Amino acid sequence: MKKLYFVVAALVVASMVLTACGGTAASSSLKVGQVTDLGGIDDKSFNATAYAGVTQAVKDLGVQGKYLESTQQSDYAKNIQQFLDENTDLIITVGFLLGVDTATAAKANPNTKFAIVDYSYPDCFGDAVEGQTCGSKTELPNVLGLTFSTDQAGFLAGYAAAASSKTGKVATFGGINIPPVTIFMKGFEAGVKYYNQQKSAKVELLGWSTSANDGTFTGDFSDQAKGKANAESFVQEGADVIMPVAGPVGLGSAAYCKESKSCWIVGVDTDWTVSAPEYKDVILTSVMKNMNVAVYDAIKAAKDGSFKGGVYTGTLANGGVGLADVNGASADLKAELDAAKKALSDGSLTVDGVLGK
Repeated sequence: MKKLYFVVAALVVASMVLTACGGTAASSSLKVGQVTDLGGIDDKSFNATAYAGVTQAVKDLGVQGKYLESTQQSDYAKNIQQFLDENTDLIITVGFLLGVDTATAAKANPNTKFAIVDYSYPDCFGDAVEGQTCGSKTELPNVLGLTFSTDQAGFLAGYAAAASSKTGKVATFGGINIPPVTIFMKGFEAGVKYYNQQKSAKVELLGWSTSANDGTFTGDFSDQAKGKANAESFVQEGADVIMPVAGPVGLGSAAYCKESKSCWIVGVDTDWTVSAPEYKDVILTSVMKNMNVAVYDAIKAAKDGSFKGGVYTGTLANGGVGLADVNGASADLKAELDAAKKALSDGSLTVDGVLGK
């Protein structure tokens, strides 16, 4: 006991000396907190990828990082408030379900910085009620929306799909016909069209038309049986590569491809060989939102004083989006994808330009 007393006393004295010198690096460093969506911190998707940006910032920038997990939607506001009570400098929230609570807290605490993953403001349109069904009618000066040009990465996926198809038909479908979903499909269509232009090919796309702004949709993001049924239907029509943009619904499509050995799957949001490794043998590639890069950039801006509200857009150029390795890609295909990525990054090639918009 006497030995323990001397150890504690020594620590107290040491802390007093450090305080007299201006405090430890930790006490004076930027405090960053992440509020997860319902998937948990180890979801191998949005929450985990976003927090990888926090941990990298802890390592590189010397900030403090912490997360609070949400197990139900009522936890969102509580967890944000806990970080506010702890005088957190930058609060990062993950996903559109936190849109209202994030905006509400940001308006009430204008001196606290916020960033929200895969969402931005204004988000009030039509009959939406501010503070209830939407967050804000305007941009918020202390909130940075982290968004992603997934049409650019989708373009590369469409090119890879067209190049990999043995039947000359590829397909895509979505959960609901809304811009965060169709942006993937639009890019995918442009990539297929660009492949056809470059190779004088006639690969056909099923499931989506940008000109009609319509295609195949399941109506939800959870029913894997619908994903399986859609994949089977597309295969029956001749498609052998399918990109589902419908969250877990797409896992049903992957299951069908694995069982039938008749199709490839293009994953979305994260690298599906990591988030759904049981299907890695049928995953051609994945369109990735590099949320870790966006989160890291937001933290860096908060630390160096350049942080401001508005919208951050992850692109191929800044590493905010990307394409996972293409299964079985030849050296020629890799070179073609690298060239397309470079052209998309410098603006000499655009999705709208290929689609003739």
